[in-house]
Amino acid sequence: MTTSTTSHVFHRMANCVPPLAVSASGIEILDSTGKRYLDASGGAAVSCIGHGDARVVEAIRQQVAALDYAHNVSFTSEAAEELAAFLCDATPLPLEKVQFVGSGSEAVEAALKLARQYHIERGEPGRHVVITRLQSYHGNTLGALARGGNVARSRPYAPMMVESPRIEPCFDYHCRRPDESLPAYGQRAADALEEEILRVGPDNVSAFIAETVVGATSGAVPPVPGYFQRIREICDRYGILLILDEVMCGASRTGPFLACEAEDVQPDIVTLAKGLAGGYQSIAAVMCTQRIHQAFAEGSGRFVHGHTFMAHPVACAAALAVQKVIRQDRLDINVVRQGEILGHLLKARLGHHSHVGDIRGRGLLQAIELVADRGSKQPFSSTRGLAAAVDVECRARGLMVYPGTGTVDGVVGDHILLAPPYNVSCVELGQIVERLGDAVEAVLGKG
Repeated sequence: MTTSTTSHVFHRMANCVPPLAVSASGIEILDSTGKRYLDASGGAAVSCIGHGDARVVEAIRQQVAALDYAHNVSFTSEAAEELAAFLCDATPLPLEKVQFVGSGSEAVEAALKLARQYHIERGEPGRHVVITRLQSYHGNTLGALARGGNVARSRPYAPMMVESPRIEPCFDYHCRRPDESLPAYGQRAADALEEEILRVGPDNVSAFIAETVVGATSGAVPPVPGYFQRIREICDRYGILLILDEVMCGASRTGPFLACEAEDVQPDIVTLAKGLAGGYQSIAAVMCTQRIHQAFAEGSGRFVHGHTFMAHPVACAAALAVQKVIRQDRLDINVVRQGEILGHLLKARLGHHSHVGDIRGRGLLQAIELVADRGSKQPFSSTRGLAAAVDVECRARGLMVYPGTGTVDGVVGDHILLAPPYNVSCVELGQIVERLGDAVEAVLGKG
């Protein structure tokens, strides 16, 4: 990296400039020095079909030539209409309407507003509280950040944010009691929602939002069996909407189009983003049931929300092309198959390391959690900067991963997240795991 004085871009790290990426193909990114990196995290779990797919590039070219932009209040587009139909057809769940926005944070903002106005349309204007979970992440805009549980990202802006009640996460590795079965723990974790609803007052609660498989904050944490079924029962009992945030884990990242399909649960609203267009364009989506849409159609007739670049024709065309590639190449099946291989490789390479406490995830969203002591699951001190140190060693070996800190409680805990493209090969998985193993050993020893 070079000093920030050589660049006029306000980079996320203000005291340095990251390497200059000049091209990308498949799973590799090339920088200006000629160094190649295996993109084992898809950036931030974005590049789901790899880089440079000619089919997507051509779809974007054709759309720009035909219709580059039309304001979403005045016009719809063929690309938006076809993409919405494709997404609704992609899941067996009764999600019948889709709104397109520019990012995952925008999708969560829209979902929160959608839930709020839904209750207004139905004559329950008192419902405004959104209950969320600790150790969650729902985006970086103020509204989304306020409903997340990522301490590090929200702390600087806490005085600007609305307080949101939070319950404990469903985090088997850290929260299940030694004598507790998975189903029993799942029910106990879910019952915390009912307790919080009763504390806040059922008539005040609009929605409960949760990541189906937790992504960045805790590192690929799947729910335990029965958890979301119990959550659904509680939401139904009190007339509360269930919003599932699948910005990271949706769009076939864990296998099925929506991760919640594996939980036998029907959400009212779902958010999607990263794997929707695979990084070829910036786009996100909010999917909802016909019941939600009908309340607006039969009420005021208008959702009081919007952005200039909603349903952008080029972004919709890119997303549609990416989703067609996934279906045509049967990459959802490959996600399950290669996910199993990735899990086996991680366990074989790092499963016995004294500082790798847990290897977890689903499909091609997996993580390792680093601990000071495996027996007690005691994390390293946050002052050590362990995840960042492993990330540096990975980059030195030409491997891009997604490091995470505050895994346990928002302050302590370290994990490394992996989210390779859905068409990753067995050879590439072997290279990813070997380089990650070498990086961990460079920081923590052979273990």
